[in-house]
Amino acid sequence: MEKSAAPSVDKVPDRSWLGAVVPKRHARRAVTRNLFKRQIRAAFERHEAALPHGLWLVRLRRGFSPAEFISARSAPLAEAARRELEELLRRARAGRSG
Repeated sequence: MEKSAAPSVDKVPDRSWLGAVVPKRHARRAVTRNLFKRQIRAAFERHEAALPHGLWLVRLRRGFSPAEFISARSAPLAEAARRELEELLRRARAGRSG
């Protein structure tokens, strides 16, 4: 029996795939991690049509200050996350890294 060849990792997918990583060290509470993941998915959906197809990974690199954002589900925290994601995806659309 002949094995079929595995797809090439260099082949660009015909659609976009999104991965979201929110480390526990940056967001201790599950409610906060889930909020960030929802924000990531929503921001990606808003920009998906303008982004090239491919495998996309968004990872939280640093936490948000618990002193500044006391509640894990606060509107200011959600707005701060939304602003950062919008800027990140705007740069991705423009083809710049950073």
